[in-house]
Amino acid sequence: MRYKIDTISKAEYPEVVVVWEASVRATHHFLKEEDILYFKPLILNEYLNAVQLGCIRNTDKKIIGFMGVADRQLEMLFIHPEYRGMGVGKSLLTYSIHELNVNKVDVNEENEQAVKFYMHCGFEIISRSELDASGKPYPILHMELKR
Repeated sequence: MRYKIDTISKAEYPEVVVVWEASVRATHHFLKEEDILYFKPLILNEYLNAVQLGCIRNTDKKIIGFMGVADRQLEMLFIHPEYRGMGVGKSLLTYSIHELNVNKVDVNEENEQAVKFYMHCGFEIISRSELDASGKPYPILHMELKR
């Protein structure tokens, strides 16, 4: 299925955070509750402002998945759990590659589904960091698009 990529207004940031939290709770089982609570205000108040955002909406105009891109790197890609496996993530990733020239992504090593997804979409692991960008002990795989 082909989805239309839409913009996100600042007024919709709280809705975006709801999608982020639902997605994280469904896929990031390695995170502790305090980590989710730590990141949530950062997503809302800092991270969303630091990226070019795009989203896909359902027929009720609700955001069901979103991405954030900065400097040709996919910084965030989150899909509401009710819409996983429907091509939403693939549509956002394809758009980011072809329209925003994305060629890099960092992925939590423990998020095996995401690692497999990006590898399936043509990314390869080029390096690994023991800590995430916040200094937390969640190893990160640095991936690059094979050309």
